[in-house]
Amino acid sequence: MKKVLFTLAAILGLSLALVATSCGGGGGSSDDDARPVAEVETVGFVPVPGATFDGTTGITGSYVFIEGRTVTIPSLWVCDHEVTQAEYQSVMGSNPSYFSSSPEDGETQANRPVDCVSWYDCLVYCNKRSLAENLTPCYTISGKTNPDEWGSVPTARNETWNSATCDWTANGYRLPTEAEWEYLARGGNLTNNGQTEYSGSNTIGDVAWSCENSGDMTHEVKKKAANALGVYDMSGNVWEWCWDWYDPIDTSTPSTGAGASSCVCRVERGSCFDNGVLNSLLFHHTVFYRSYNDPYCRTGNFCSGFRVVRSRSE
Repeated sequence: MKKVLFTLAAILGLSLALVATSCGGGGGSSDDDARPVAEVETVGFVPVPGATFDGTTGITGSYVFIEGRTVTIPSLWVCDHEVTQAEYQSVMGSNPSYFSSSPEDGETQANRPVDCVSWYDCLVYCNKRSLAENLTPCYTISGKTNPDEWGSVPTARNETWNSATCDWTANGYRLPTEAEWEYLARGGNLTNNGQTEYSGSNTIGDVAWSCENSGDMTHEVKKKAANALGVYDMSGNVWEWCWDWYDPIDTSTPSTGAGASSCVCRVERGSCFDNGVLNSLLFHHTVFYRSYNDPYCRTGNFCSGFRVVRSRSE
């Protein structure tokens, strides 16, 4: 067992003492694993102003910001990093990550992104963290917002959990919608001018961990350059869950909120460090590529993680 002190930024006003457990995987253990993890401070959240895409023209390459579809992005607090293993364990009491040990030399294990989480897990994390910080939870399942009353997290498709609703006006933590995610990945740029292929650069190695540079593992968050909004790792490292059901985007979907009302899978965006031939295709790391996974699945796409956002008043 390793004692880890993980301090969130002042914007969260939260100091978390937690115990991180080495769960195997991620290449096995080493002498480095026995060393205490140093105190780490993260930047936390960045304010992002809202915007409206008027739908008269599309954005090249996008399946979300398309001609004829008006989309409004609300003002948000955006986590500038993918949820880390330390953050996840401090809320959930466990670390499910495959890459739970043997970080790259010079990197901190606690600050690697959590991986092997399902979409259902994300909802639990968001509401538990909201309640712990006296915020209003966003998600409701069976009329309840306390995850302790939802029962065990399903490991197969569950229609009750699939019917979860989101209160978009609540100030608690939630997953971004797919439109919000792409807006953030594009650095808040809703024009065809100055767009970059990856989140923050046309050179993938500047901003992303991929099959070209990852060494076949995840890396501590915020080691690559941020995009124009000051947000990191939106290309590569781990796939990121979004709220939306995966379905073809059309002009009939709401201007706020998220996509289709039902489907089989939920959206994942951004790709990961590499999980074989599929994600070795670097266009999967682009700001516009869409992927999906079963909401109960923790290992599909091999490395599923997430980041959180909160609504804010400007």
